[in-house]
Amino acid sequence: MKFKNILVEIKNNVGIITINRPKVLNALDLETIGELENAVTHLDGEKDSKVLVITGTDDKAFASGADIAALKEMTPSRADEFSEHGHRCLDTIERCSKPVIAAVAGYALGGGTELALACDIIIAADNAKFGLPEVKLGIYPGFGGTQRLPRLIGAGRARELIFTGRTIDAREAYDWGLVNHVYPADRLRDETMKLAAEIAGNGPLAVTAAKRVVNEGLGQTVGEGLENERAQFSPLFSTKDCAEGLAAFLEKRKPAFKGK
Repeated sequence: MKFKNILVEIKNNVGIITINRPKVLNALDLETIGELENAVTHLDGEKDSKVLVITGTDDKAFASGADIAALKEMTPSRADEFSEHGHRCLDTIERCSKPVIAAVAGYALGGGTELALACDIIIAADNAKFGLPEVKLGIYPGFGGTQRLPRLIGAGRARELIFTGRTIDAREAYDWGLVNHVYPADRLRDETMKLAAEIAGNGPLAVTAAKRVVNEGLGQTVGEGLENERAQFSPLFSTKDCAEGLAAFLEKRKPAFKGK
């Protein structure tokens, strides 16, 4: 697929989406949001892509947020359309059957932080900056930040970030549980790809099922989640991947999963 604002490739079973608008610090406009949604949908259907990585062009910005000049011209109806497109794109990322890793260097502000929050794992460069500064503009996060951030770092800390509009660095984001790992900027890609390769080497049906059960459990009681875990656990034992994984372990060899 050809895109204007993003780059898409598959490398060693990892689908890589790179936001490629360096002149505007990878700001998220409607066109870019639509391309992200289409790319994730495409890679989700590719057998050669077992894990997705979303990143920015260089170490200056992952995604710096929305175009403020465009926001200034928005009517309430246009703002609703903009938010709807953002929600649809980020929901597509969150619901992707494959794990999605955000590799964040530089600015991830507003919609950039919200984009990272829709991913399963966030890896940050030591120069990364996170924040939801929308209240400083007289609005609030409109791409899911008010809902995903509290679920990830807790309501109290999420309220502080959202109400103050403050920006935090990678180390504080790590301390607050927003990111999984922090690396020097020149190691971010290699470390991200290493993690992606580790995930891609596991049984793809099992990883997909595990992601589904975890995500569904976030909207359930513990009891409901445990019942759902049990219900989706046993069907895996009818798959060829399960037979291969167990046999490979007993035979002390690397499994050859086929996704069947």
